[in-house]
Amino acid sequence: MSLLDHPNVLKIIEIFDEEDCIYLVLELLGGGELFDRIVEKENYSEKEAAETVRPIVDAIRYCHSLGIIHRDLKPENLLYMTPSDNSIIKITDFGLARFVENEMATTACGTPNYVAPEIITGKGYSKEVDLWSIGVI
Repeated sequence: MSLLDHPNVLKIIEIFDEEDCIYLVLELLGGGELFDRIVEKENYSEKEAAETVRPIVDAIRYCHSLGIIHRDLKPENLLYMTPSDNSIIKITDFGLARFVENEMATTACGTPNYVAPEIITGKGYSKEVDLWSIGVI
C-alpha cells in the first residue's frame, strides 16, 4: 500500500481518514534510534559507518527517483526494526518531505545541525540537501 515501497523506508500499513482527523497505522520499529546507538557505542569504525549509511543512501536514492525530498534526515529519524546489532535501519518522519519535479524548493526547514547550506540561504534547493544531511550523520 505504501508509495514508498523500499525495505529501508518506514511502511504505512493503513490509513483511516475520519471526519476530523487522519490515522496512520505504521509498521512497528522497536530497535530504537540511530542516535541512541551512536551514543551507546561512542565511536564507529569507517567500515561500520559505511555499513550503517549504505542502506540509507540507497533508500534516499529511491525517494529521489520518485521526486521526494525528505528534508529532515538526522539520526533521530533513522530507526532500527529490532534491537539486534544486524537489524534493518529505516528512514522515518516524512513530515517535512515534499515532491519536487523540475523546480526548486525554497521553504526553510529541517534540523539546524543537519540542514544543508542551500536551505539556510533561501535561494532554492533540490534533492541534494538530503545527501548533505547524510554526510553530516
